[in-house]
Amino acid sequence: MKVVLQRSKAATVTVDGKVTGAIDNGYVLLVGITHEDTQEDVDYLAKKIAHLRLWEDTDGKMNHSILEHGGAILSVSQFTLYGDAKKGNRPSFTNAARPEVAQPLWQAFNEALRSHGLQVETGIFGAMMDVALTNDGPVTILLESK
Repeated sequence: MKVVLQRSKAATVTVDGKVTGAIDNGYVLLVGITHEDTQEDVDYLAKKIAHLRLWEDTDGKMNHSILEHGGAILSVSQFTLYGDAKKGNRPSFTNAARPEVAQPLWQAFNEALRSHGLQVETGIFGAMMDVALTNDGPVTILLESK
């Protein structure tokens, strides 16, 4: 499981002209799921994200988690994180989990984040989405469960 985490000041996801998720400040998560991912991967990354210290304290050091700082999550499923462009000019997505595997795990991931006390907004699984954000910092972290 891969997650690209971007700290943001504001973010929205829109599908067919309708906003499906929006946050004022917090994290935008682009979430990729592969064939081997399990509930263990989901739980590991949800806990890691809830407790990751990416917010500044009074000395300007990243010492506060989103739980301490406050904020929400905008979670967007993104199979293209498992794109492989090593050969040729067209990426292969064979490492991305099939929708029937990925969708329940993505939903479980969002619920695991909620179980840590986080507000979670989402895109729509499998939809063509427009994601807009104001990156804060910018702070961008790549997390992997393996």
